[in-house]
Amino acid sequence: METKIIHPNNIKEAVDAIKRGELVSFPTETVYGLGADATNETAVKQVYLAKGRPSDNPLIVHISNKEQVNEFTNDIPEKAQQLMDAFWPGPLTLIFNLKDTSVLPSVVTGGLQTAAFRMPNNELTLQLIEQSNTVLVGPSANTSGLPSPTTAKHVYHDLNGKIFGVLDGGACQVGVESTVLDMTSVDGVPIILRPGAVTKDQLSELIGDVQMDRHILSEGEAPKAPGMKYKHYSPNTPVIMINNQLNNWQEAIDFYHETGKNVGILSSEATRKKLENYTSFYKLSEIADVSEAMRHLFAGLRELDQPEKKIDVILAETFNEEDKGLAYMNRLKKAANQKFF
Repeated sequence: METKIIHPNNIKEAVDAIKRGELVSFPTETVYGLGADATNETAVKQVYLAKGRPSDNPLIVHISNKEQVNEFTNDIPEKAQQLMDAFWPGPLTLIFNLKDTSVLPSVVTGGLQTAAFRMPNNELTLQLIEQSNTVLVGPSANTSGLPSPTTAKHVYHDLNGKIFGVLDGGACQVGVESTVLDMTSVDGVPIILRPGAVTKDQLSELIGDVQMDRHILSEGEAPKAPGMKYKHYSPNTPVIMINNQLNNWQEAIDFYHETGKNVGILSSEATRKKLENYTSFYKLSEIADVSEAMRHLFAGLRELDQPEKKIDVILAETFNEEDKGLAYMNRLKKAANQKFF
């Protein structure tokens, strides 16, 4: 089966596929999602198979309007309503207690009594959800563990022959997955389980105290959000994070050059102009802009990982772990196995 690239004008083809229980990748402002009817257990199981994803890793439910959340939960705190009004549609996922465990298949929730919901800021995908007359699961549309896809081409590369089609909405504008905020803590203080483009400061400014989860899950503990338990975002080529002093960059390049390794550079244009003796370059930004770098991170990892480039090691630019830099570094650390030069 050849996976179809579906033009936006042919959205009905994607809608019909979802209704038949097939898988369709859809664009969002963050990354491309792998869509299936969240109420169709058989379809959702196919998502795990297509990705090679562990089945105890819960999935985010994507909705087309805020009222749809009420179909699944009776527990929307006032703070959550404020966040929905401020950030939906947008790159913020909220976790709620379910009415009961029967409202969604356990393959969606990972067997938990909670579920994660998001309204993506992409008109094409909002139309897909609405016209499908359901809600969709939407984990990143990649082979599990590899960098997330930010173009239809990335999805096709990973999942051709495994899914019905990819609804092509162009390149994603944010470039990393949504912020995940748990609204179910006993003391009522929301907890960030995954950083994203909506920052802790933005959340706190609106609703007051917000905590950052720093607990590393043990093997036997069930995660509440995607990305908390298993390896993510890693290309096949080793990735080394470089602190941004120029001598660190050149020292690393020279070290690998002397050992006969081809070096790929993932950095700003401003950094690249000062370097020599590398094999290839992918531009994250012009002058170390974290939002721009975040947008291009996954695409850069994929580009430098192509076998024909014959790159032995990727050296990647780092940012301070604050505001959006926290989301960028969260993904880069996982891609690089947290190794610094």
